[in-house]
Amino acid sequence: MSSTEPVASAEIAPERIVSSAHLVSPRSRELSEFEFGLIVSNNAFSRWVVHCMSAAGLRELTPLDVLVLHHVHHRARDKRLSDICFIMNVEDTHLINYSLKKLQNLGVVQSSRNGKDVTYATTDLGRHYVERYREIRESCLISALKADDALNQQIGELARLLRVLSGVYDQAARAAASL
Repeated sequence: MSSTEPVASAEIAPERIVSSAHLVSPRSRELSEFEFGLIVSNNAFSRWVVHCMSAAGLRELTPLDVLVLHHVHHRARDKRLSDICFIMNVEDTHLINYSLKKLQNLGVVQSSRNGKDVTYATTDLGRHYVERYREIRESCLISALKADDALNQQIGELARLLRVLSGVYDQAARAAASL
C-alpha cells in the first residue's frame, strides 16, 4: 500500500473515531479523527447558539444569524458587509447579507450610510438580546464547563490550533479549486 492510499477500515485502531474510514490516510490518521470531532462539535455549537439565543428571547434564528448578530455587536463598532465576511471567513457574501436583512427586520441591527459604505450596528433591542445571551451563556455553559486555569489554557491552545488548521484548510481549498 502506498502512503497515499486510504487505510482499510479493519486497519483503523478501534479507539479512533472517524466519520469516513475511507478517507483515513496513513500519513495522518489523526486528521480524520479531528474532522469527525469538528463535525460533531460544529453541530453541537450550532445547536447551542440557537437554543441560547432562543432562551434570550430571540427565536427563529439560524446559527449564522446568531453569529452575525454577535459580530455586529463586537466592540460596539459599525461593521461593513465585507468586514463581517472577512472576519467570519464566509466567502458567500449573500449569506451574511441575508442574515443582516433578517436581523434588521427583527429590529436588532440597523444600517447606516457612511459615504459610499453601508455599515451595520446593533440597536438597543439587539444589545439587550446579546446581553441576555451572555447571561444565559454564563449560567448554562460556563458554569457547566467548570474550567480551571489548566483547562482554560488548553482551550486557548485548542483555539490557536483551530486558527492554524483554518489556514491549512483554506490553502487546501485554493489548491483543490485550481485543479
